[in-house]
Amino acid sequence: MTREKVLLVIQLSGGNDYLNCIVPYQNGHYKDARPNIKITDDEIIPLDNGYGLNPGMGDLKHIYDQGKMAIIHGIGYPVPNRSHFRSMDIWHTAEPNTVGLKGWLGQAIRDLDPNGSNVVTAVNFANGLPRALAAPNVPVASVDDLENYGLLTGVSDGNQRNRALNAFSRMYTPLLGSDAVMDYLGQTGLDALRGADILKEAPEKYSSSVEYPDNQFAKSLKGVAQVHFANLGTRIFYTQYGGFDTHTDEVSLQKSLWNDIASSVSAFFQDLEEHHLGDEVTVLMFSEFGRRVKDNGSGTDHGSGGVAFLMGNQVKGGHYGEYPSLDPAKLLEGDLKFNNDFRGLYTDLLEDWLNVEAQPIVNGVYEKILPFAS
Repeated sequence: MTREKVLLVIQLSGGNDYLNCIVPYQNGHYKDARPNIKITDDEIIPLDNGYGLNPGMGDLKHIYDQGKMAIIHGIGYPVPNRSHFRSMDIWHTAEPNTVGLKGWLGQAIRDLDPNGSNVVTAVNFANGLPRALAAPNVPVASVDDLENYGLLTGVSDGNQRNRALNAFSRMYTPLLGSDAVMDYLGQTGLDALRGADILKEAPEKYSSSVEYPDNQFAKSLKGVAQVHFANLGTRIFYTQYGGFDTHTDEVSLQKSLWNDIASSVSAFFQDLEEHHLGDEVTVLMFSEFGRRVKDNGSGTDHGSGGVAFLMGNQVKGGHYGEYPSLDPAKLLEGDLKFNNDFRGLYTDLLEDWLNVEAQPIVNGVYEKILPFAS
């Protein structure tokens, strides 16, 4: 059975340290800049080209060795912003120069399903809706726990639940003073209700021999697998893992974070392969920025020039772009310079994976990175 292509976006919140993630451990500038937090040669997981993986990333090494993981070096945008909120907002809206009103994926969802006929075209596995998924009149189902997901689950009669949601929306009308807002709330509630009824089928249909790690991130990825296997027409999944703001105790903290992520992602890909449904899924993993080149004693502060990853059966693995120079004379205010614009990567994903026109979404034409196998 042929299925449409699916994109899973994993947001690494807090600013993943590029230098201690894809480690240029043979570069003397790296060791000079990080006397306190460098990853030592005996801890490195050797990769190639003089690079190594963070010791917590062992479960991703076999995906790279299979040629299914692309490492996008030095990704970012001109005039980097070191605020978590603003930089993440730039990634979410593809608008570095103004405050964007529409998320890049929200616009893609609208193009994929212009009539909003499938309320689970996009599913977000997290509390709260990321701005990346937000766009006018675009329904997105947000799920914290797929096993217990639902609205008014104690009300079994559909008409009764619709009346309850309508009453709920009307409670806010005097305060908001707008019939349009009331209608929007009512429609949003009904869309969420429909989405809950659809998604509750996924765990019931799921069967797998793969054991996921015992953490919330792995639970989210298992939920992605369940919904994907249920063939509900979901094209975009979104989830996130936080804690990467490593101002202190970076070495042990980043290793622990990556161990959770790598083991969970590995289990997810094993699940896809067991069900012969890996060809339709591409995974994008990104963070809002990298960290400063020099350590601060036990960690690193906000920087620029980061790394992104694409993974999947249709991804042409390897290194994309050059690692930014660590020469102190070539840094940008003490940070790595970016050499791959993230909007070029978005263009790849929109046009060559989701078959959506990229220019109106990324607000221009950007050089593609071309990480997909032909």
